[in-house]
Amino acid sequence: MRTIDWDEDRAAVRLIDQTRLPAEYEVVYCERVDELIAAIKELKVRGAPALGVAGALGVVLACKSASKGEIERAVMKLKEARPTAVNLFYGIDRAYRAAKRGKTPEEMEELALAEANRLIEEDIAVNRKIGDYGSVLLEDGDVVLTHCNAGRLACVEWGTALGVIRAAILQGKHIEVIACETRPLNQGSRLTTWELMQDKIPVTLITDSMSAVVMRGGMVNKVIVGADRVVKEGVINKIGTYMHAVLAKEHGIPFYVAAPTSSFDLEHGYEDIEIEERSPEELVYCGDTQIAPADVRVYNPAFDFTPFELIEALITEKGVFHTPIKLI
Repeated sequence: MRTIDWDEDRAAVRLIDQTRLPAEYEVVYCERVDELIAAIKELKVRGAPALGVAGALGVVLACKSASKGEIERAVMKLKEARPTAVNLFYGIDRAYRAAKRGKTPEEMEELALAEANRLIEEDIAVNRKIGDYGSVLLEDGDVVLTHCNAGRLACVEWGTALGVIRAAILQGKHIEVIACETRPLNQGSRLTTWELMQDKIPVTLITDSMSAVVMRGGMVNKVIVGADRVVKEGVINKIGTYMHAVLAKEHGIPFYVAAPTSSFDLEHGYEDIEIEERSPEELVYCGDTQIAPADVRVYNPAFDFTPFELIEALITEKGVFHTPIKLI
């Protein structure tokens, strides 16, 4: 099924609860805006493109029998759910602009849903194009290192970074993947490996700190990651991305970023963007097991910044752009 979608029968957002994977596959339904906001904050749904769809569908929920003032307040709360990934704002703004053309809550809901459905179909098509453009950068026999999860669980379907790998494999190329675990929430070990094994794509799991060893040992040919926001000086993505980019540059390995243009925010610089800092408990605990003193001081940013000079190219639905980029 799709990672996130609208359920007509229940008039609710239907999504895969990614906090349960890989041990349990569970689909949850959000019938109210506060339920969806909680799902976003708790990372039941995550990944830049999927958050864009979640934002748009959140507007649909906000329009259900609500006054215009209540809808506006709900929209603001949705935007506060996660501050760094620009797609969340992109999806919210698109659906809200459409909704405001309606004269009644019912009309607003209908218009917002139509726009959200357009965004869903666009996401699928865009990711396919990203995969097609990026696949030419991969050669038969390549081993690709990736960080976090930029696959179908981060989108409606297919994926961005993993979509490039899937497209190359469909062309008959043999591609293997090295997935970094992506501490502290292990999106790489929990989600990326699960996705790839579902598709029978060869994958090897490593800890984040092993990437230098596998690069120096000649075990990696390319690095491909996704992006939560592309700003005028570089890319903001899951914490650890910058480290892998520095290592790739040192070892002469091409480092690629696969992202839709909806993730581009070229009017802003890195210092303009609020980098989400998450709960200390994510480092103090691993699941239910305490792994650090409860009162230790914790620094836990969810994202970091990678400058364009470390990036070989950006792969988008408009083509492959070698940095510095000049999008038309």
